[in-house]
Amino acid sequence: MSYKTIVVNLAVDADPAPIVKLAGELAHRFDAHLVGFAAADVPPLVTTGEGLVYEGEVMQVKRQEIEKRLAELRDIFESRVPHSISSEWKQYICGPTRALGLVARSADLIVTADGGEDVFRALDIGSLVLGAGRPVLVAAGYAEHLIGKTVLVAWKDSREARRALSDALPLLAKAEEVVVATMEAASETDVRDSLADVAVFLEQHGILARTEVIAGAADGEGLIAFARSVGADLIVCGAYGHSRLREWAFGGITRSLIGESGISRLFSN
Repeated sequence: MSYKTIVVNLAVDADPAPIVKLAGELAHRFDAHLVGFAAADVPPLVTTGEGLVYEGEVMQVKRQEIEKRLAELRDIFESRVPHSISSEWKQYICGPTRALGLVARSADLIVTADGGEDVFRALDIGSLVLGAGRPVLVAAGYAEHLIGKTVLVAWKDSREARRALSDALPLLAKAEEVVVATMEAASETDVRDSLADVAVFLEQHGILARTEVIAGAADGEGLIAFARSVGADLIVCGAYGHSRLREWAFGGITRSLIGESGISRLFSN
């Protein structure tokens, strides 16, 4: 069980050093090829005193600024990744979410820090998870390491959760403790059977896990509180078990976890 190719996203408006270090350590741990990635785009409209207009000269200046920043990020990536790690660099003048989704075709795992609101310069984590078809590891804010000592698997008997469990196997195999937990108002027999099946599945992969039923309705804040109570430094979660529109309108576990920067999270869809 291993990741053979890892893509790490370097956001153009953030310090790249922590995420490069974290991704480099993961690449070393799994003997993986590491792909450094950065992208940004120029908004098609700019604001002037006359309103929103196309302004070729301004757009050209902004493009040059992006190209300069991408070159800086490449230098940082290449200087900080040890020569013992196989690596390469890719950069695009394009929306980062779309570009990273394309690069992910040849990857086993995407690693990034949190996203942002500017779609021209920052990732939309939700859209990336839905569109990339690859697990997305979102590192805790400014984290330089992912120990993965205690991993919480947020379990719900859904396609997304099953996918996340399989995608996380390499990390789970290296964890000291794996906790599989589900949130239910009552500990019904089928819930316990579901958790038992997950434990058997993991055991067949050489991973020992304990299971927990968290009393109460499914709630993102409750899950995060439980993760902290067991000392988890990584949460594995199937993303958007409900439609994304419903989650953004009414709230949901995926939305809460995307907004949580204190613990690293691995999402699959």
